[in-house]
Amino acid sequence: MSEETFFEFPCRFPIKAMGKTDIELDLLVIEIISRHVPVINKESVSTRPSKDGNYLSVTVTIEATSKQQLDAIYQDLHDHPHVLMTL
Repeated sequence: MSEETFFEFPCRFPIKAMGKTDIELDLLVIEIISRHVPVINKESVSTRPSKDGNYLSVTVTIEATSKQQLDAIYQDLHDHPHVLMTL
């Protein structure tokens, strides 16, 4: 039985993670996503600080190959204590 999804794989997919700025969150997010994606280009990573500079948003756009891959990435991000939110 296959799971239904709204996406047609492979597809470009942005993954956003947010956390405090007291660590190098961008490097952490890239390291976690790299466990599931063979290649991440520098051009596919963007960061944005919050208005007061206390939080950082990191967006990494990947070439997603399956729903299972995305689920695994989001689970790993969610499980890390420095990642406060994912979208």
